[in-house]
Amino acid sequence: MDHPLNNPAWNALTSGNKNLSTGTNLVKYFIKDVSPFAGMAENTPENFDTLYNLLPPSTTVAVFSPEEMEIPQPWKTIQQMRVLQMVYTNPAPEAITDVELVPLRDEHIPAMLALTKLTNPGPFFNRTIDFGNYYGIFNDQQLIAMAGRRLQPSPYMEVSAVCNHPDHLGKGYASQLIQHQVRLIKAEDCTPFLHVLHNNVNAIKLYEKLGFVTRRVMSICAIQKV
Repeated sequence: MDHPLNNPAWNALTSGNKNLSTGTNLVKYFIKDVSPFAGMAENTPENFDTLYNLLPPSTTVAVFSPEEMEIPQPWKTIQQMRVLQMVYTNPAPEAITDVELVPLRDEHIPAMLALTKLTNPGPFFNRTIDFGNYYGIFNDQQLIAMAGRRLQPSPYMEVSAVCNHPDHLGKGYASQLIQHQVRLIKAEDCTPFLHVLHNNVNAIKLYEKLGFVTRRVMSICAIQKV
């Protein structure tokens, strides 16, 4: 049986995130304003055609592959990225924090969108919060750091949207938020994982320091229906 993280979007859309998915029995994608990711049981030309026909014109989606992909016509390739897929397999870290980690709700969405626009941790939409378990750190009512979850291909859960305001770097906020997410995920008997651009050296060093190890290199391709 193939490892669920070799096709993380598809396995998330058919397991832990199926409440946020739409599509067919072979092709699925996240509902509008949650996430741009789409998944296919297999990345075949036929399934790419099905996905193309399901989507409105000018829609951009992102698809995963363990290898670089050849995207069939008439899709337009916007960007192809190499990322490290990192997994946490250690015991849950000790709960030590010197700041309050605030559960983020709908009323925080404008602040979350502003922070992700500033720091660019990856795609973050109006309803990305529906993935759940977002926590943030505030300073004088300003959201200055946050982290949450994204893909949940059972029994794995992805730590995502880790971001830190540039005026508040070097204070350990990202580490505390990531470790908090790891504890929450481990408490559900699941395994934390994440994706990071292969050339983001500082982030990779931080994740390794926190106990994540690289499982494999993945390809993420952003494609648009023309």
